Amino acid sequence: MIVVTGGAGFIGSCLLWKLNKEGIAEIIVVDEAITSEKKRNLEGKKIDSFLDKDNFLSLITSKKLGKKVDTIFHLGACTSTTLMDMDYFIKNNVEYSKRLAQYSLGENIRFIYASSGATYGDGSRGFSDEDEITLKLKPLNPYGYSKYLFDLWVINSGSVKDVVGLKYFNVFGPNEYHKGDMKSVIAKSFDYVVKNKKMRLFKSYKKEYKDGEQKRDFIYVKDAVEATYYFFENRDKRGIYNIGTGEAHTWNDLAKALFSALDIEPNIEYIDMPENLRDKYQYFTQADISKLRQAGYKKDFFTLEDAIKEYAGFLKEKRYL
Repeated sequence: MIVVTGGAGFIGSCLLWKLNKEGIAEIIVVDEAITSEKKRNLEGKKIDSFLDKDNFLSLITSKKLGKKVDTIFHLGACTSTTLMDMDYFIKNNVEYSKRLAQYSLGENIRFIYASSGATYGDGSRGFSDEDEITLKLKPLNPYGYSKYLFDLWVINSGSVKDVVGLKYFNVFGPNEYHKGDMKSVIAKSFDYVVKNKKMRLFKSYKKEYKDGEQKRDFIYVKDAVEATYYFFENRDKRGIYNIGTGEAHTWNDLAKALFSALDIEPNIEYIDMPENLRDKYQYFTQADISKLRQAGYKKDFFTLEDAIKEYAGFLKEKRYL
């Protein structure tokens, strides 16, 4: 039996799609109460059962789950980059994760968890996923800090030799439709671009970056779940790894790729960034994926243009993976 926490969410439901493609259906999905939008993420998926995240924690704590678990993919978390409630992040993203990790280690269960490129903060310490670099990072927001704290626990407790942590960079693609303000810019902008033939991007507030020239490592969700599945198949691999393409693209590149996919003449409007985000904004991210490659992951990634072209087809038809 496989457990996927956050299984009704974005990356989690896409991982279910991948697992089903591989013929795997003995899956327990763990998540919060399902909204109508998140319910769509589960439609057509083959699973064994669904459990509320707190109920699941109670069952494993009391050892009453009643099923032998082989692997836990812990992808469930609060991913809001604007929420400032650190106490909630500690409870939900750190302490809950520790309980699952300790349970997994105690029961000899494969534990693969989601970290984030947000742990790298402003990038001044680079983007290497080597443990000695991870220990020195300074995230910019509570979400990134919560992911960083769990990474620290994994390393300092010695668990890093037994588990897999995946630092997802800017993931976008189908099944993110429920995420509201946390959706990718492509998903948030699509209908506006179709209707108004124009895309809005944030202005830059650093002189070294022109408007729209801020850079991110954008990775298509299909690539993210392929890399995640690799660590399920290759059980000898341990440690913390970046999950990105290794290439940074500007927001202007992203916008132009969307215009091209829609056969619309590029037209970009630069708008003010909310003041509460300006000192917490990542101007540059680019995953160092040398450790991922050294671990044996050889697959090529979608180009930004190809990924957006395919995703535009999903958005046009409101399709799900």
